[in-house]
Amino acid sequence: MQFLPLFIILALIAEILGTIGGFGSSMFFVPIAGYFFDFHSVLGITALFHLSSNVSKIALFRKGFDKKLVLTIGVPAVIFVIAGAFLSRFVNTSLLQILLSVFLILLSLLLMIYKNLHLKPTTTNSIAGGALSGITAGLLGTGGAIRGLTLAAFNLDKKRFIATSAIIDLGIDLSRSVVYFSNGYMHKHDYYLIPILLVVGITGTFIGKKLLTRFSENQFKYVVLILVFITGIVTLINGVK
Repeated sequence: MQFLPLFIILALIAEILGTIGGFGSSMFFVPIAGYFFDFHSVLGITALFHLSSNVSKIALFRKGFDKKLVLTIGVPAVIFVIAGAFLSRFVNTSLLQILLSVFLILLSLLLMIYKNLHLKPTTTNSIAGGALSGITAGLLGTGGAIRGLTLAAFNLDKKRFIATSAIIDLGIDLSRSVVYFSNGYMHKHDYYLIPILLVVGITGTFIGKKLLTRFSENQFKYVVLILVFITGIVTLINGVK
């Protein structure tokens, strides 16, 4: 409880950056929460946090989501997130933390170096992207960047992008929450965080939406990727200690 104010501030920053960058807050929230909770608890708390933040995103960006992409990306994502969440109970938590840090470092470097990296807007790529984002979300707690890269192939405007991503993510979080609960990752003594994170999710999404109208999305994405890279490095150092 003594670290609760700091945790709330960091969670709010993660939500704002996740909304602006289009990658989702989990890229920051998972490693941040790792300083306060064990990794399995982090997975459970992240799923609950995402449920609230995605509901707020859908409310604020509800117009114009792409129904076809919700199906072609969302269905395989839900199937594979269940598989990843189930497998997470058999993997050592220290190894999961190291895998998460390596994932963040490599992905942020890839997207910074290849700024124009994009996939072809095909159904095959959308299904593959959904499956990969699902398995990483279930196993490591975050798969938003892969989903974002997949959605970017279809040249959606910012509002459609965020709304479509939020609907897909809502299905992912609902599915993995059930598995994480059955795995014992959600503890009663952490339930007091649910209303707090609900407020944080709504506030962070609202602030992120306002900032999106004032600044270049590409500039923000580059800053977000740098922060993801730094977060990955710090997480790796802590993971190998």
